[in-house]
Amino acid sequence: MKKATKKKAAPRSQGQAATQDAIALLKADHRQVEELFEEFENTNRGSRKSKLAAQICEALRMHTIVEEEIFYPAFLAIAKEEDIHHEAIVEHAGAKNLIAQIEGSNPGDDYFDAKVKVLSEMIKHHVREEEQRDGMFAKARQSDMDLRGLGEAIAARKRELMGGRAPTRMAA
Repeated sequence: MKKATKKKAAPRSQGQAATQDAIALLKADHRQVEELFEEFENTNRGSRKSKLAAQICEALRMHTIVEEEIFYPAFLAIAKEEDIHHEAIVEHAGAKNLIAQIEGSNPGDDYFDAKVKVLSEMIKHHVREEEQRDGMFAKARQSDMDLRGLGEAIAARKRELMGGRAPTRMAA
């Protein structure tokens, strides 16, 4: 009787990431932003806070673009879940407003930390709703959505948004 051996997975390159499905890519974005928010909360250095806030804003901007341009329209067309779709769009609008305020300020401003904290709370709420058992991602998995094709489109759009540069900490 032969013992089964585990084949070691090769590291993912930018091209391989495109083969992931849309939900895997979007969840990877969620995890990345959660880590950035946690780092922000655990630092007191103004220069580090500024850099982390910029990374958070860039990651969220790209994430909202690909969701709004690619994932959400496909979800709405297939799942016909207008309430979930509309709520997600409104939550994105609130996040974009705070992102603009954060980008227009710096760690020396009185409300800088509060704005990043509120953005973090908004994003946690939004992620929880998308990822919950009866949320958008679960409904998308139960539908006929082409999640692989959407994943390829999301990865391509992110590369375009980044101008072909490699992501610093982005989950492709």
